[in-house]
Amino acid sequence: MATVTLGAADLVRRRGLRQMRLVALSLLVLAAVIYVITLHREGAWGYVNAAAEAAMVGALADWFAVTALFRRPLGLPIPHTAIVPTRKDSLAESLEQFVTENFLSAEVVAEKMKSADVSRRAGEWLAAGNHAERIVAEGARTIGAALPKLGDDDVTAFVRGSLLPRFVQEPLSPIAGHFLESVVDDGAHHALFDLLMIEAHDWLSDNRELLADVVGPRAPRWSPMWVDRLVVDRIHREALAWLADVRDNQDHAARKAIDRLLQKLAVDLQNDPETMERFEAFKARMLTHPDMGSSLTAVWDSLRTALIDSIQDPASTLRVRGVKVIQDLGQRLQDDDVLREKVDARATEAVSYVIRTYGNEIVSVISDTIARWDGREASARIELHVGRDLQFIRINGTVVGALVGLVIHTVSQLL
Repeated sequence: MATVTLGAADLVRRRGLRQMRLVALSLLVLAAVIYVITLHREGAWGYVNAAAEAAMVGALADWFAVTALFRRPLGLPIPHTAIVPTRKDSLAESLEQFVTENFLSAEVVAEKMKSADVSRRAGEWLAAGNHAERIVAEGARTIGAALPKLGDDDVTAFVRGSLLPRFVQEPLSPIAGHFLESVVDDGAHHALFDLLMIEAHDWLSDNRELLADVVGPRAPRWSPMWVDRLVVDRIHREALAWLADVRDNQDHAARKAIDRLLQKLAVDLQNDPETMERFEAFKARMLTHPDMGSSLTAVWDSLRTALIDSIQDPASTLRVRGVKVIQDLGQRLQDDDVLREKVDARATEAVSYVIRTYGNEIVSVISDTIARWDGREASARIELHVGRDLQFIRINGTVVGALVGLVIHTVSQLL
């Protein structure tokens, strides 16, 4: 059984409980003293005596009722007393059921979520003050602490044991084809092709001798050296001119040919069984290569190092961009009604799902916690929270009893 410890608030409650018990007991003692003093007296004292007698009865009856909730009065084994310690488990189950039916139901929570305007309030909080900076800083601190704990061995085991086999089994040809189709339709590959042409022209311009080393041995043996040099120079000039033309002319035939080739490849990757099969075979060879796991681990290690360095610098582009994104999101949540409705709907669905799926486990904390308490300790804890208010029952019983006794005595005298 768990031991119930008293915190500072509990100590304050215990002092208040003792004070109210003293007040209730004092009224009982006062009624008893008045009863003794006015006993066997005639006249108006008879009315006082009757009121004091009834006050004692009321005070003792209510003392018994209040005490019987938490312990056996005077330690006597009276039936249906000490209700809390003897029936704490059933009371906990009843409380659990009450909370489930009236507070933790999906309908109640969903209605509360709708009226709470969660998304707008979240947007106001995100956009105000330095909240975005705090979120990014806390996220950076958490990521910075977690990333170094991911060792290379763990990453390699995950890549080789889970990631690569999953990609080998998963057909990626349609996805690659759809992605390539989007790239070609948007012209996103043109910038890469421009860069390729620029680098190819610059490289060929600086490596004329390498071209001569490649072309020269293919010349006929009977060809004079000076003729070979003229041929190499002509090939070099023509190649540079062609690369420059392709580089500078956006409507060059070579560019259009590349576009047509990529468009056809994108369609074939999605529809042509032969192309799809070749792609999947190439993918499998690449992913099952012995060096693939270690290569991906090396890439991850470099990425992790760069990420750690970036998130540790408050002025880094990554963190500054993160703050800006969060602030923009907060502003959109305030201004965009459509987005706000979607966020509220998704949040309501998520919370409702959690309640429907795990609601019983959540409220079971009540019965599980109380079940671990010792009966007497549980009774003491509950009495600390409600006992002070229950003492007013004793006080009211004393006062009401006196008034009722006075009325009964008066009526008796009149009759």
